[in-house]
Amino acid sequence: MSMRHNLLLLFGIILLCTLSGCASLPSASLETVNNKTTEYAQINRSAPVVVFENGLGASMDSWRNVFSEIGKDVTVFAYNRPGYGNSSEAISPRDGATVVDELRVLLRSRGLHPPYVLVGHSLGGLYVQLFSRKYPDEIVGMVLVDSSHPSQLEGIGAIENWPVWAKFLKLFLNSSQENELLAAKETGGQVLRSPALSNKKVVILSAKLDSDSESAQFLNEKKADLGRLYPNAQQLWVDSGHFIQNDKPEVVISAIRDMVKPLARP
Repeated sequence: MSMRHNLLLLFGIILLCTLSGCASLPSASLETVNNKTTEYAQINRSAPVVVFENGLGASMDSWRNVFSEIGKDVTVFAYNRPGYGNSSEAISPRDGATVVDELRVLLRSRGLHPPYVLVGHSLGGLYVQLFSRKYPDEIVGMVLVDSSHPSQLEGIGAIENWPVWAKFLKLFLNSSQENELLAAKETGGQVLRSPALSNKKVVILSAKLDSDSESAQFLNEKKADLGRLYPNAQQLWVDSGHFIQNDKPEVVISAIRDMVKPLARP
């Protein structure tokens, strides 16, 4: 699948979410604290807590094919960051350190305490990596679902080097989401400046781009390089588009279950 196809797929999903608001997960709720509303979905079962982090422009509903299935076994939590779904617009910076600390506070406000299994898609995978490095004692491990690489927006991947048609996608991001995109390079730097993760379980699910273009080769190299950043990780190449959790949900479900099974109470 070409880079163009993947970006057009993301464009379509963002457009769909923009027009429809994206349907919410089962058990979705709203919580308002200090005039700030957060939309979330939560199923309480046994530990560990599986936390889902969405990619850029995609709401928590992007986990629909995975969330309830994992929720049969353990506690699960998904949410919409500020500026997504029915959550309030962001008033704080959108770099990864801010996003991670907001999530950490939110989890505790919902009575969800470590240990966590963090599952992140695309840009959400970058946030998951930063959370894991900043607070390694709070996690069991992480599942990266076609995750962004910390240096993906450098070199030929820099936003200023995107083709015109790809830059057009930004028009369908609201201000909170666009600020996340603009801060993504700094977020990647925060990941790389944080201590390396060790002695934690890591599964990397990657979708290879089927194209000989320079951009596609660059992205494939970045996907492969995630294995270098996490040398003890298990990396699986999945025949899928960028949204593996939609195209091949069984692969994501299996990866999460393998991680939580030794810890889940019967």
